[in-house]
Amino acid sequence: MGTFANRTPSIEVHGVDESVEIAVDRWGIPHIRARNLHDLFFAQGYAAARDRLWQIDLWRKRGLGLLAADFGPGYLAQDHASRLFLYRGDMAAEWAAYGEDSEAICSAFAAGINAYVGRIEQGEESLPPEFSLLETRPSRWKAEDVVRIRSHCLTRNAISEIVRANVLARAGAKADALRKQLEPDAAPFADPAVPLSEIPLAAIDVFKLATASVSFSRERLAATLAEAGRWNRVNTLGDVVMESETQGSNNWAIAPERTATGRPIMASDPHRTHAVPALRYLVHLTMPGFDAIGAGEPCVPGITIGHNERIAFSVTISGADQEDVYFYETRPEDRRSYRYADGWEDMTVVDETFEVKGHPPQVLPLCFTRHGPVLFEDPENNRAYAMRTVWTEPGSAPYMSSLKVMRAQSYEEYRQALRDWGTPSMNHLYADVDGNIAWQAIGKAPIRRNWNGLLPVPGDGRYEWDGFIASEDMPSSTNPERGFLATANEMNIPEEWNATNPAIGYEWIDASRAQRIHRVLDGQPAHALADSCRLQNDLYTVAGERAKAVLKRMSFACETASRAADLILGWDCVAGPRSSAAALFEIWVTAHLKPALYTAFAQDEKIRPLLQPGDIQSVLAVLERPQEWFGGDATETSRQIAESTLDAAWRDCQSRLGDDHTQWQWGKVHRLRLDHAVAAAFPEMSAEFDIEPIEVGGTGSTPMYGSYRPSDFVNITGPSVRLVMDVGGWDNSLFVNLPGQSGNPASPHYRDLTEAWLNGEYMQLAYSASAVDAVTASRMLLVRGK
Repeated sequence: MGTFANRTPSIEVHGVDESVEIAVDRWGIPHIRARNLHDLFFAQGYAAARDRLWQIDLWRKRGLGLLAADFGPGYLAQDHASRLFLYRGDMAAEWAAYGEDSEAICSAFAAGINAYVGRIEQGEESLPPEFSLLETRPSRWKAEDVVRIRSHCLTRNAISEIVRANVLARAGAKADALRKQLEPDAAPFADPAVPLSEIPLAAIDVFKLATASVSFSRERLAATLAEAGRWNRVNTLGDVVMESETQGSNNWAIAPERTATGRPIMASDPHRTHAVPALRYLVHLTMPGFDAIGAGEPCVPGITIGHNERIAFSVTISGADQEDVYFYETRPEDRRSYRYADGWEDMTVVDETFEVKGHPPQVLPLCFTRHGPVLFEDPENNRAYAMRTVWTEPGSAPYMSSLKVMRAQSYEEYRQALRDWGTPSMNHLYADVDGNIAWQAIGKAPIRRNWNGLLPVPGDGRYEWDGFIASEDMPSSTNPERGFLATANEMNIPEEWNATNPAIGYEWIDASRAQRIHRVLDGQPAHALADSCRLQNDLYTVAGERAKAVLKRMSFACETASRAADLILGWDCVAGPRSSAAALFEIWVTAHLKPALYTAFAQDEKIRPLLQPGDIQSVLAVLERPQEWFGGDATETSRQIAESTLDAAWRDCQSRLGDDHTQWQWGKVHRLRLDHAVAAAFPEMSAEFDIEPIEVGGTGSTPMYGSYRPSDFVNITGPSVRLVMDVGGWDNSLFVNLPGQSGNPASPHYRDLTEAWLNGEYMQLAYSASAVDAVTASRMLLVRGK
């Protein structure tokens, strides 16, 4: 139990078998020391509730479709959408996929949360302020709540299929390529029975709503039952697409012969939508035979990124296509019957009851085809649309297979632990104390024998998944000659693998980060921990480098365009917050160059917004190889577009940042806002809940990821947590979590790591008992209640 057991304040709780010690370090990480598995995960649930109760309670209610009961009719449509995507399959198969003790772990975790809720109900702990403001109470959990919720998972590409159908039908293949580059190159398969031009964008509204975060406003909270339908489109299509396109990560594992320590080094900085409270939660879990520390999500037991005493592990999103949209012909006399094979098949209709604050319960139907939830019904045209997703498969709760991975003691055990990984599709990296490093692509990848999954197809039985690519057949690499493995969401499936296997997917994230990371690591024969820290904070943009090479070959008669080109040509391609050239470059590309290309390739004005945010790889390809995109004098056309948009961008910067270009700064427009969702409904509480906007560097093409909204350049996605691990020298490992470990605005750990994150500073990720004791700031002992 460590050195604290005899002098630690005791807290009586019902649910632990033996006493459990929680030592909280000076940065808010709970280091949990238990004697058995049940108590360990009970204490993790308790600690998560203590630090993040509002966050995890809202996560549960959103995922289970229980928001309207607390917040009223304005949330009924979102509840209805969420319940369409709950796991409704065999729970025995579900639990078995995560390991024989997974149900016991989730039961203990839920019991720990409930124990903390019980202490609040008894007046022994304070209710987080969000509950009081919104006049709600935290709910009790069940073990299955942890795994049945899928709608927070990052899968793809249902939205892109429907957008692609509209773009191809109205603007053509080049416009769609400008929207999203396909890798490997492929012609989207289109069945002639599906009228692409008639597929409604509204077909994805329910999916957008099911996956949306919860928003609060006084108007939404005050909505009447008659107004409930007004809140069926919480996010715009552009926001949803931008969010899905920009959620990624970096990670790398360096072999011992390439490090200054002589031990492997692993680094991980997952990129997710910035939020308050933090998305990630760090925890240290110790019991006899198991000792692991790292980051996960506060609503899920265990850790996804971190290490135990022998191995380190980390993840980035991979590009597997795990979704398909199906088009159905419905029977004219019965819209809930659809054509399948040689006959008609009835949809499954489930009438669900929704509690609504201030109103009687509402009963609403949920409709499912054999493929999945019905997204949209068009009875006038006898059509319907549904979605098949890996979410509906047993074992596909996000990250839950980490319960096995975090306990692996060797590469063989690690590979076995990954066998049933469902979602999200990942690049999983491994390093161990014996000096081995490895990469494994994981996640259920459907096998499509007769189409490529890039457009909606008929749901009449001709296009069915033929199982999944076996995990042992997925691409992998062990101890490469190069001396390191690194991923950054790029298309990294080897050509030789693609040539002989079913496609995993075609839609990946900008390769610029991966190119920069590989270049830096190639040039560091003795990589140190500090080098990993610097690389995680690296602001160099390969996209800027490529654009400079194009501009160097062009000349402009327009004075302002020439001045703009000169400023970019003199730039070091570092997108720092004080850089004037970075401000000009990003404003040029996003606000002027991309829209000009949208206009060039999409005559229909209504289609152009669907091309956002645009694929930077395609934009660069237009500049570098205009003859592949334009007819006539393609080089001159490209030059004219560059000239007119550079001129406009210079004037835009003057309008935004002043006439003196030497005073322009990228951080003045590229700001990170960390606003608590509740503060939108209670602006008078903004100072308590929100964190002051931060001027930051970075772009969607820099290792220090800084993706932003095209409309206002506000930074929306970036590193949620950073970890750098010294494999075997564990106490040397480092971390920082934005903005802090706690979700309680009154806690000193609510925002205490913000400045460190901004400045590229790190804290010790203490692991050994002596190191943990040295950094412990407070401690508690959970003991069995009488």
